[in-house]
Amino acid sequence: MPGDSSRLHINSGGVSKNSFDAIVIGSGISGGWSAKELCGQGLKTLLLERGRNVVHLKDYPTTNMAPWEFAHRGKLPASVSRENPVVSRCYAFDEATSHFFVKDREHPYIQEKPFDWIRGYQVGGKSLIWARQTQRWSAYDFEGPARDGFAVDWPLRYDDIAPWYSYVEKFAGISGNRDGLDTLPDGEFLPAWDMNCVEQEIQQKINLNYPGRHVVQGRCAHLTKPAAVHLEQGRGQCQARSLCYRGCPFGGYFNSNSTTIPWAQRTGNLTLKTESVVHSIIYDESRQRASGVRVIDALTGQATDYFARIIFVNAACLNTNLLLLNSTSARFPRGLGNDSGLLGKYIAFHNYRGTVSAAYPGHEDKYYYGRRPTQAMMPNFRNVKRQETDFLRGYMVHYGAGRSRGGAGPADQIGGAFKDALSEPGAWQVTMMMQGETIPKERSQVRLSADKTDAWGIPQLVISVDYDDNDEKLLKDFLEQGAEMLHKAGCTDIIQHDSKQAPGLDIHEMGGVRMGRDPATSLLNPWNQLHHCPNVYVTDGACMVSTSTQNPSLTYMALTARAADHAVRSLKRGDL
Repeated sequence: MPGDSSRLHINSGGVSKNSFDAIVIGSGISGGWSAKELCGQGLKTLLLERGRNVVHLKDYPTTNMAPWEFAHRGKLPASVSRENPVVSRCYAFDEATSHFFVKDREHPYIQEKPFDWIRGYQVGGKSLIWARQTQRWSAYDFEGPARDGFAVDWPLRYDDIAPWYSYVEKFAGISGNRDGLDTLPDGEFLPAWDMNCVEQEIQQKINLNYPGRHVVQGRCAHLTKPAAVHLEQGRGQCQARSLCYRGCPFGGYFNSNSTTIPWAQRTGNLTLKTESVVHSIIYDESRQRASGVRVIDALTGQATDYFARIIFVNAACLNTNLLLLNSTSARFPRGLGNDSGLLGKYIAFHNYRGTVSAAYPGHEDKYYYGRRPTQAMMPNFRNVKRQETDFLRGYMVHYGAGRSRGGAGPADQIGGAFKDALSEPGAWQVTMMMQGETIPKERSQVRLSADKTDAWGIPQLVISVDYDDNDEKLLKDFLEQGAEMLHKAGCTDIIQHDSKQAPGLDIHEMGGVRMGRDPATSLLNPWNQLHHCPNVYVTDGACMVSTSTQNPSLTYMALTARAADHAVRSLKRGDL
């Protein structure tokens, strides 16, 4: 049987030798936070990462390379793109960053419907290559499913998580303005980046023409002015290099490698094991608790059991679903905690298909400085306080303006005149993009393959996730509203574009192990514990009930810190 642990040679090494207070599976954004919080509370913690080690500073091989130092000037050879059709579609995958991405052939999965699964298997996970946009969710986001009658009701509200947003913001370092919007709550901010002159002008015109819409500067996990805690972490000010995906030698942006994992290591309570593929979580029938995890050495194939009182699953959304589905026992034949049969179902994501671009006349005597790591943005203005359209929920808008290269150069793309023209800035261009909320549906799901396994005998994941009519209506509305807003802002040559990209390239997959109050309709309780196996916590994207229109990573961090605090208090009370 695929994934059957009876095929594995188990080297337990003895229960006492391989026992810890806590085990954390995955070292990305949420896993790093789990390790930091648990170690900081005195728990001897084992952090398991299926990929290789990446040490901050030491393992950023391209971070200071100039374009001419790359064999292909940063571009991917055609052979690499052909061999990796999925990951090659990711905006951040190029010659300078390819070592931080999973290659298609090495970790296959089954697309029952088109889905571009972007992964990073190394210490730090995708926190090395994320886009670093960080917004709090609003009260409307946590109330949305109950109000609009989809998914299930979130078992918590904004006020429950607000203190934890503050807690993680202060440590991670988030830049932004205090804008006073109920749709985009303010946080604990470092100074914000500045909009350029065209972005400011568009902001003023949109705000004037649309009183209910608010253009603000984006919020991002970059140190514009490091606080004492960031200097203590060994991090420095963001240099606005726009080379973040290579790994930042200044620690200017937040990732696990520069921040939470070193903080956990300094306690002396962390054991980090790399090249450790978690096969399954071991369930103790007599105690009705998880007792540990089975790990396969990625290089040798040898299996080892590790034991702990609590387990945090932070393998990233779809891998967390895969792991729990593969964690079967007599008590849980359909996957750990899966009495409801909902494990792997109600997967959702963000709809990124729509963009609107335009030219902006004038301001030819002005330019801008630096390479700002965030754009201007507009929180959702559709169906916020009541249902107003023929589609559910809404979308956030991001936009930015800049000057193209080339000026008014010659038509011939060759010669001295052409090279001279490249040194002169061209006209101002504006690009606007959508980040649309999608509705979790039972048919959008993942399951284990019955006959195909990976290199370690674990079933491959079958992904069956797609768009629906609601997504198409939401996309149409954005394209129309985006074009109208840019027109009223004074833009010309407006072009609407539907990328028709498959789900997955947003890299914001959520759900499958959703939270809730009722074990019949959810997998996790309000503290991110499995209803039927309470010493297992899930705090990555898999736990999400809905997607909001905001970016999700800050919410993962806050939920993780909150859950870790609950786990430690429960251990001290003897509840776990």
